[in-house]
Amino acid sequence: MTALRPAEVVIGLDVGTTAVKAVAFGVGSAWRCSAVREYPLLQPRPGWQIQDADLVVAATVEALRECVAVAGVPVAAVSVGTAMHGLLALDDECRPITPLITWADSRASSEASELRVTSVAVDLHQVTGTPVHPMSPLTKLRWAARHDPGTCRRARWWIGLKDYVLLCLTGTLMTELSSASATGMLDLRAGDWYGPALELAAVHRWQLPDVRPTTTVLGTTPETMSSTGLPTGTPVVAGAADGPLGNLGTGAVAPGEAGLNLGTSGAVRMVVDRPLTDPDGRTFCYALTDELWVVGGAISNGAHVVRWAADGLAPDVATTAGTSGSDEALLGMAAEAPPGSDGLVMLPYLVAERAPLWDPQLPGAYLGLRRDHTRAHLIRAAVEGVALQLAAVVDLVDRLEPVTTVRATGGAFRAPLWRTVVAAALDRPVTFTSDAEGGALGAAALGLFALGRVERLVDAAALLTGPSAWEGATVVAPPEHVQVFQRLRERLPGLANGVAAAAGALAGDRSGDLTAPAFTVS
Repeated sequence: MTALRPAEVVIGLDVGTTAVKAVAFGVGSAWRCSAVREYPLLQPRPGWQIQDADLVVAATVEALRECVAVAGVPVAAVSVGTAMHGLLALDDECRPITPLITWADSRASSEASELRVTSVAVDLHQVTGTPVHPMSPLTKLRWAARHDPGTCRRARWWIGLKDYVLLCLTGTLMTELSSASATGMLDLRAGDWYGPALELAAVHRWQLPDVRPTTTVLGTTPETMSSTGLPTGTPVVAGAADGPLGNLGTGAVAPGEAGLNLGTSGAVRMVVDRPLTDPDGRTFCYALTDELWVVGGAISNGAHVVRWAADGLAPDVATTAGTSGSDEALLGMAAEAPPGSDGLVMLPYLVAERAPLWDPQLPGAYLGLRRDHTRAHLIRAAVEGVALQLAAVVDLVDRLEPVTTVRATGGAFRAPLWRTVVAAALDRPVTFTSDAEGGALGAAALGLFALGRVERLVDAAALLTGPSAWEGATVVAPPEHVQVFQRLRERLPGLANGVAAAAGALAGDRSGDLTAPAFTVS
């Protein structure tokens, strides 16, 4: 926080999977303040990942109240960003009758698998831009129709996390184009619900909110004003989903500029000027505004794969290093192994994977294991396995629209090993920048744009951060490292096929000659 307090702020809300961050950005200033509140992600059954929606809203209100109080200046607007793909049922009085079923919930795996082997999946993806996967509300609704018909009969509304947050803050029940575009039920080009998808989901159009632009400006309820300290008449901007806002908040908005994020999970996204879908259904396309769209793919298995490997293979290193130094020590150990891990490869599918495979049942595996492989090799192979997934997603995006530059963000990249391995796997220069408040900044910038204070979104972000906010260090991998990863990328389709066949033989209920979903090899 700088010493000079601005005349006014825009507050961006980043309502994520385990925490909400409210950040007040000074208009025309680099000044900012923030507040964070956490909440649990619950797993009552294997594969279920749910939350108490009211607890999430309460945490959001608390963070907003603290942010307003600390800012101590007029609030030009509050703009909202939330996690995608959540599903929540409301009764006639708009009260939740289910928990929030989050993006991470995989209960609808069977429903997704059934659809993916039909021609219907191709049509769904081409129209809606959302791959058929358990994350999508479409498959969750299909699961509910089969396994919880009682709740389906009681449900007056089916909504997402963004819709519920907006309802509680503003009293208006609606959804916005960005979050709606991630449901698997929206016709991207028409901007309205897609009838055949609703039939598959067994949901009626009248059970879904109206779809409005991400720049929609709403008011606040008296309860919101009382609980947050916001003055009467403070605008609340509907905002967008967290993925597209992340690109805006980290500066990856220019044509050909891909934004790569790596934390517990990871994603590669690029802003384009029209809806784009690939013929194989392996990338997503979500809206940022009516005129800007984000294409890309998200991986479920990010940096947590290395934490899993460390817990099982090197708990003594974590204990010796202590909490704050454990990752540094573990990755330092991994750096002792050479690029390519002396032939050891990890397919890092510890949880149901999304891009580039979109196969929630394919398990992870270490391949090529020999006696002379050490813990350093095993941990490095985990890092390299994740990097190869990201490289495959960049390839997919590149085939839709050429990728000229990559801007990478995320907590994992504090470690030099992650930076060098990802740059080598992508075989292109990568600029690493900070994204400490990227989602919230994207929301705030969209809010300022919605108020008509700037003509371009990128100008809004610069007005809230200053011109140097997105500067970073560019890493170019040594050619010999790039060559190692090129060979690995050529081997991946065959390795994935082999693991799919082995998994089928072990499980007894999957084909032994499955065609592995697809990596892209350049």
